[in-house]
Amino acid sequence: MTRDHGQIKTLTQFIALASGLTALCAPAVAQSEKDASLEEVFVVGERRAYQGNISPMEAPAADQLVDLELLRDVGAINLDEALDLSASVARQNNFGGLWNSFSVRGFAGDINLPSGFLVNGFNAGRGFGGPRDMAGIESVEVLKGPRSALFGRGEPGGTVNLVTKRPRFETQGEVRATVGRWSQHRIEGDVQTVLGAGDNVGVRVVGFYEDAESFRETVETEKQGFYPSVTWKVSENTSLSYELEYTNQEIPMDRGVAYSEEFGFTPRETFVGEPSDGPIETDVLGHQLEAQHNFSDTWSLLVGMGYRDTEFAGNASETNFAGRQTYFVDGQTLSRFFRYRDFDSEYSVLRAELAGEFETGTLRHRLLVGADYDKFENNMLILRYRPGYFDAATTDVSSLDPAEYLLLDINNPVYGLYPQPVPGANTNRSEVLEGNGVYIQDQIDISDDFQIRLGGRYDDFEQDLTNNLADPVTTTSSSETRFSPQVGAVYLVNDGLSVYASYGEGFRQQTGSNYLGNQFDPNITESAEIGLKLDLGNFNEAVAGTVMLTLFQVYQSNILVNDDRPEATAVGWFSRSAGEARSQGLEFDANLEFVGDLSLWLSYAYTDATFTNSNPDNDWGSTIEKGDPLINSPENQASLHISKGLTLGGMPAKIGGGVQYTDERLGWTAFDFYLPSYTTARFFAQLEPVQGLVVRADLDNAFEKTYYTNSYSDVWVQPGSPRRYRVTASYSF
Repeated sequence: MTRDHGQIKTLTQFIALASGLTALCAPAVAQSEKDASLEEVFVVGERRAYQGNISPMEAPAADQLVDLELLRDVGAINLDEALDLSASVARQNNFGGLWNSFSVRGFAGDINLPSGFLVNGFNAGRGFGGPRDMAGIESVEVLKGPRSALFGRGEPGGTVNLVTKRPRFETQGEVRATVGRWSQHRIEGDVQTVLGAGDNVGVRVVGFYEDAESFRETVETEKQGFYPSVTWKVSENTSLSYELEYTNQEIPMDRGVAYSEEFGFTPRETFVGEPSDGPIETDVLGHQLEAQHNFSDTWSLLVGMGYRDTEFAGNASETNFAGRQTYFVDGQTLSRFFRYRDFDSEYSVLRAELAGEFETGTLRHRLLVGADYDKFENNMLILRYRPGYFDAATTDVSSLDPAEYLLLDINNPVYGLYPQPVPGANTNRSEVLEGNGVYIQDQIDISDDFQIRLGGRYDDFEQDLTNNLADPVTTTSSSETRFSPQVGAVYLVNDGLSVYASYGEGFRQQTGSNYLGNQFDPNITESAEIGLKLDLGNFNEAVAGTVMLTLFQVYQSNILVNDDRPEATAVGWFSRSAGEARSQGLEFDANLEFVGDLSLWLSYAYTDATFTNSNPDNDWGSTIEKGDPLINSPENQASLHISKGLTLGGMPAKIGGGVQYTDERLGWTAFDFYLPSYTTARFFAQLEPVQGLVVRADLDNAFEKTYYTNSYSDVWVQPGSPRRYRVTASYSF
């Protein structure tokens, strides 16, 4: 599929709205007088985990907060739907629907592993636990730019932090039930209460169960989760919190559709696997324990530990690539290969952070000092069967053995025609990544309206990689140290307007080893941005909320590419850390509440993400040319959501809707295959006929657009869902 510039649509409406909002508040900014003393409140309850006592207007970064009300308004059930609200985040290859994978500002992590995300400040997104459900999640934070100076080994373009639901020391509950298209049945529960003689123990239990079919024929998923938490107020100044995460999901691996320039896309409803392979089963068992002690109104200690065990196992028949792919011959018959996978991981982390403030002369310091330890153990077993290459001159698929190639008629699929293949050894490795880190961040008030941020982090990490297929079994070990600095400056024009600039470096460990058996150098990220923030509530009583405008530039080095040096090719197919890329662009984000119970969320991003040197791709060997775009990175992306509260017949009601626009983007690294742009619309309406009972209807992809959300290559493309409707009833007590 070649790039069609005629498909690139302008976003005039979004930019005009952004300009209008900025112009609207400009006179107010000019007339507003500067308040020399911003109100500061040190949170002596549960403060923001590992982020310090810094207000959004003072932070030299364009962070986004998607709170529970907005998650409910858009009907987000999984993490992908929540992250679609941020135009800075783009969907990446999701491994056949079996995990979350995304990029921030054009950069993703390892395309063959789930994207890392934080849970309450912990690196708890690692592992193979399946896609994250939104049950048990209070809010989603999109923390743009590298955060290695605080959180350590993160993703290059930014960090996503999930804040979970914890006890609020009140007795209440909610039950939600959803039925929808394709036999979707879902139930959620959220109950909390207070225990103890002094009402000093809060307990909260959240859980869900869902069973659903799909627009993909024969595809059915079943998942359930249980998330209890307990908070104990040991004293006025000390609290202890524990929460458990248990999730079980059964999801067939679904590689989506294939594309041929001659024949187009395969039907989006045709499942390319075998139902008899069964689902991939994923399990997560996680624990988090945190203790906070407030020494005073301005000094606090937060200590935490986490443990997360994930398992991933099952069979899958998957679409073959070119040279083994018969669809490219006749446009009707798909060939497949077969794999069995058994992955498991254990992740342990300890964190301790001291936060507080002090003065040196006329300078006020808000300080974070911390240390952490983490250990990630990853075991991967893969057995594989795949057919051989067929002759390039083959024009008749019937000349091939259908059982060898696991052939499937995409227009009239008949499953179960062939016995399940017997796979052979492919991968059997164990990897242990272990690291220690210390960090410091100081935000200094130089004057009433000017602040600077200085910080840095030192990491010492080790890797042990064991190849269990080698005879004898071999283990290679390596270690490295890394320092990640950050600097920033914020100028507070007045209570409602601030401008900032920041620079930071980050890194991410890479799994695997080079041809010598040594650990790859980590990805290195250098990021700079400038921006302005408006708190409109300070200028106009009719509107509240924030507007952010940001310019950014990010460089990344040590991207894995194919090692085509003679000494490497002489012993096999290996990768090396030699790729470089750059991302630069503009972001506009607004989260506003208007008089009359009208709310608006707008997020727009222009992202130009390209390689800055030429190398052979590590998966295909084809040449990545300097200037080639990064995979699944749209230049333009926008998300708009509007909701309005009203009264119907004396009953509270709400209506709303949203639009998602995603530009065309490269769908296969080092090849000329692009996914088309798309625009989808959604609507919702809800009514509260009696107090506590809310009935809601959702309509997604209302205009039945055919679209594709992400891909790995031209034969692994994920189609978007057709029009989908849901009805939800919830009761609060």
